Amino acid sequence: MIARRQARHEMTRDLANVASGKRPPDLVIRNGRWVNVHSGETIDGAMIAVCGCRIAACGKDIEPAIGPDTTVIEADGRYLVPGFLDAHVHIESSMLTVSQFAAAVLPHGTTGVFIDPHEIANVLGLDGVQWMADEAKTTPLNVYVQIPSCVPAAPAFETNGATIGSDDVTAAMEWPNVIGLGEVMNYPGVAFGDASVHAMIAAALRAGGIIGGHYASPDLGSMFHAYVAGGPSDCHEGTRAEDVIARVRQGMAAMLREGSACRNVAAQARAVVESGIDMRSILLCTDDRHPDTLVREGHMDGVIRTAIRAGIPAIAAIQMATLNTAEHFGVAEDVGSIAPGRFADILIVEDLDRVDVHTVIAAGQVTAKRAELCELPAAFRYPEAARGTVRISERLTAERFEIHAPSDCSTIECRVIHRVDGQILTRQGTAEIRVQGGLVRPEAAQGLAHLAVVERHRGSGKIGRGFVAGFGLESGCALASTVAHDSHNLLVVGTDTGSMAVAANRVADLGGGYCLVRNEAVLAEIPLPIAGLMSDVSATDMARQSDALRAALCDCGCDMEDALVALSFLALPVIPQLRLTDQGLVDVDAFKKVSLFVDEGKP
Repeated sequence: MIARRQARHEMTRDLANVASGKRPPDLVIRNGRWVNVHSGETIDGAMIAVCGCRIAACGKDIEPAIGPDTTVIEADGRYLVPGFLDAHVHIESSMLTVSQFAAAVLPHGTTGVFIDPHEIANVLGLDGVQWMADEAKTTPLNVYVQIPSCVPAAPAFETNGATIGSDDVTAAMEWPNVIGLGEVMNYPGVAFGDASVHAMIAAALRAGGIIGGHYASPDLGSMFHAYVAGGPSDCHEGTRAEDVIARVRQGMAAMLREGSACRNVAAQARAVVESGIDMRSILLCTDDRHPDTLVREGHMDGVIRTAIRAGIPAIAAIQMATLNTAEHFGVAEDVGSIAPGRFADILIVEDLDRVDVHTVIAAGQVTAKRAELCELPAAFRYPEAARGTVRISERLTAERFEIHAPSDCSTIECRVIHRVDGQILTRQGTAEIRVQGGLVRPEAAQGLAHLAVVERHRGSGKIGRGFVAGFGLESGCALASTVAHDSHNLLVVGTDTGSMAVAANRVADLGGGYCLVRNEAVLAEIPLPIAGLMSDVSATDMARQSDALRAALCDCGCDMEDALVALSFLALPVIPQLRLTDQGLVDVDAFKKVSLFVDEGKP
């Protein structure tokens, strides 16, 4: 049975009675090495007394009145560590429901997460956010919600399924466990004074919320300073040494990200050590972590290990994933440390440097032992409105993906999206592509593939078309997906337009997900029927499906480790440099739409 996380003001007398020995605790942990993230020290021979879901007392000198119904756990000299917190995560990117995500991360010591559900919000609006928040209550995982600010991320450049404005933010800030506004991705809008963006920021600030940041530009000049002044108080988009230092100096919390594709912890952690800057403004997060990464590398335990390997002292790395995060979001009276009054989210850890979690206690209940969950969260049924969300106007044909040359020519210079290894940034390039029968035909030798974004929320029939380099797909192959940040339209990459049509239609039939096709035959697929983003299978089952898809992709010539993640970000028009939406190509640096053809529109 899942423990109810009771408010502290309802429990003060009971907590005091347990701490003073007047009442037996419900749980006692004995002979542990208490990792005190407040003092930065480890205290041997410590005892923790728990009353219900909260800690009543902790230390070497406490003597709780252990009763016949008190559960006693012998730590046997192991470390007692606060439950880990993920400072910024999109659960939808795991392709799992909240319940299955909780089942995957709790055994790794994650007891709390700060989510920005802007993926489901771009499909289903605030209803989708509410359904995820409702599901979270059925799990031991403590889920704090940031109301999405970018629905859509770039209104002038893309079509999505819903809109969230300042009035919505004002209303949602009253919900339980809502702690602020989600990452403000439209950084030009903040810097240049966009009224709607600033209205949402103001609504959250009036309610005492924290404003999540997302500054993806390498420019640390006036635009960066304007962005910070505009309200965002943290950022997870840094990739360089100068990024983490600049954010801390401007009073921001610098979130070091270790996702499935964006692995920025090691380089930035070394910069933190070498610069000697104060580490209390450094937080750790995953942002986007796929199920196979969760299964193989864990969750926040893996991120902390990476930070330690990069030179961060173990206790400081743990602070980055506990107290630092809790203090930043204003919830340190509930989570982030082992201290009286806090939720009893306690880990028993064998070794600090290896971060090998032996036992997980969440809200005063033993939740996992030796990487095995003690009890599965209850099944949660999403309403029918969350399914069947892929709406296309008609069955797609090969012709819908063809690109017609604007004039009679044998070759034409086209803008091309170049993916960057290990990053979600792209590079803008050009290529001279042959024209045959009036159609632009990229050759395999050029390393190019067709890219298309099909609007799937309203059945408008809009399709944006372009080219991408760096996927390595062989002739006749195509991959389609509704995981396409952040509007999550139907995204298709391929070297054959017939196979692109088959893949896209199959994804629509699945209600969303992935489909890989070769020579118009389906090779592998992953159904994601909930909003076209999530499935209620386990992380292990989802990892198997992902592995099968990646293996088939490799057979098709694409051996990228992060191919699915890299593909999913090609339609996000707020991360430099060049992106494709259902409305066409977007030059993010210039923040404007551009033609696929370099010379089109020139005098």
